[in-house]
Amino acid sequence: MKILSLSNKMPYPPKDGGTIGIYNVVDSLANAGNSVHVLAINTPKHFVSDDEIPSEVKRKLHLETVLINTNLSLFGLIKNLLFSQLPYVADRFVTKDYENRLISILTENQFDVVQIEGLYMCPYIPVIRKYSNAVISLRAHNIEHEIWERTADNSKNPFKKYYLKHMAKRIVSLKNEILNRYDVLVPVTQRDADIYEKMGNTKPVFVLPAGFDSTEMKPQMRTEMSNSLFHLGALDWVPNQEGLLWFINQCWPIIKAKLPALNFHVAGRNAPAWFVKKLDVEGIIYHGEVPVASQFINSFGVMVVPLLSGSGMRIKIVEGMAMGKVIVTTPIGTEGIPTTHRENILVADNEFSFAAEIEKVLSDEALYMKIGSNAIEFAIKHYDRNQLGKKLSEFYNSQCP
Repeated sequence: MKILSLSNKMPYPPKDGGTIGIYNVVDSLANAGNSVHVLAINTPKHFVSDDEIPSEVKRKLHLETVLINTNLSLFGLIKNLLFSQLPYVADRFVTKDYENRLISILTENQFDVVQIEGLYMCPYIPVIRKYSNAVISLRAHNIEHEIWERTADNSKNPFKKYYLKHMAKRIVSLKNEILNRYDVLVPVTQRDADIYEKMGNTKPVFVLPAGFDSTEMKPQMRTEMSNSLFHLGALDWVPNQEGLLWFINQCWPIIKAKLPALNFHVAGRNAPAWFVKKLDVEGIIYHGEVPVASQFINSFGVMVVPLLSGSGMRIKIVEGMAMGKVIVTTPIGTEGIPTTHRENILVADNEFSFAAEIEKVLSDEALYMKIGSNAIEFAIKHYDRNQLGKKLSEFYNSQCP
């Protein structure tokens, strides 16, 4: 099959949950024998120069990019509020430059499937319909309005709360507008599929969780690592910022009082200056963006993922499990991943239980080894990306005329 993937962010290098999720799918589709063409938006915030992309990746994925300035601005925000019905987060990705390049690609090639990476690229559906007879697949990465609603619920600023709620309503309107205008729906979790069904989806559904390359994972489980704590994630993503601040302000003092020698290692890309200052707390060591994520993960034993908002699936949790890490997270963190508390993960819903789970696993090496071993088995069984890519390829074949 010939597949075109439309992405609102660069899939390479796969450094955060979003890029990892996109890259792993298109790469696994190529590995399954399909011809894959990726048209990605390259933004100033996450700019990747052509020289940074290995030639083999460009050839394998026929990767093309369109540079678009999606930076947030007060003028853009006000203009969007007054003159557009689209949510600002989607409006920024709709441009003539991208549309024109998309038209050229569609007229020069015949695709079997056009895979849309997320809701915010759906405004291009009419263009696809006009210039192609391909099956249109919406790969729904998450339930976008949930992220905004949950963030609004946690905000104490009344103006910010109002704006977030307003954007959530616009996102719901966009979702209702595009509902069933695609041909197939590919959500990352069964929970997301159920929500789309309640909203009125009638199109064929294939649940495709975000996966990882099991051949690249080299688990290291040593008992001396069981007393180390870390977090790795995109630090410009609001749910990560919000969750970490909650952990630092509410949980860390409880843990530090009982384990004064313990350090908490934090790493991630694109941390704003104001957030880095918040990490200047006794016992917290900030590493910035690390060159090799797997090496950083394998340097420590217990991974902290304190999410209070967000939606979809957290690929970093699955990757951490594949590397034998004990994950301590919230119910939202493991949402969409069928884990079992105290079997292959630790889940807590408030600061006291969160601190207690960390203290427990740091003092119980047998529990640490049990959960880490079970996590590896769980991740490999459910989330090997190449197996998932073969299954998605088979599904697409069944949907093509």
